[in-house]
Amino acid sequence: MDKNKALEVVKSLQEAVEQMRIDDLEESPESALETFQCYCCGQEKEKAGSMVYQEYLLCNDCVLIAETSMALGKISNIEELINSMEDKRLETECNLLIEEQKNQNNEKN
Repeated sequence: MDKNKALEVVKSLQEAVEQMRIDDLEESPESALETFQCYCCGQEKEKAGSMVYQEYLLCNDCVLIAETSMALGKISNIEELINSMEDKRLETECNLLIEEQKNQNNEKN
């Protein structure tokens, strides 16, 4: 795929994925307040714009990465993306644990 075609695909998917988030917010405004831990990036994200791939719930940002990666032929299934994001996910989880420990220490003092 040439560079211009790839850019068109990315732009189209950015718009579509953002529209999913907007639609979710219009249908269910409370989805902006509902959060979950994304199975792919490990971050706590709003539920609006999230999507289930097989049994994995991905945040809107990871949905964009997944759809773009699949459209450009970089991955063929969601497990490939999840495996490639393992370091990011582990870093996020470690940072959450460190922050939780700091909070517990502050509460004790």
